[in-house]
Amino acid sequence: MNEPHIAGTAPLVMEVQPGTYYWCACGLSKTQPFCDGSHRSTGFVPVEIVFSEPKKVAWCACKHSNKKPFCDGSHRHL
Repeated sequence: MNEPHIAGTAPLVMEVQPGTYYWCACGLSKTQPFCDGSHRSTGFVPVEIVFSEPKKVAWCACKHSNKKPFCDGSHRHL
């Protein structure tokens, strides 16, 4: 698998609480935008992100953002 699977064509916007999150980079997770271990058969690894305070974020679902794990609008050009 050379390219990530496109899990969605719009960002996944949500409020996150302080803590550690693992963003799915392969696009195969059933718990998007978070990793569920589906990458194990690919060359992809999840992206770890730590939040120290509550925050509203737009997670990338297309997996092609240049600002991974956050959306940068790349889904508009797929």
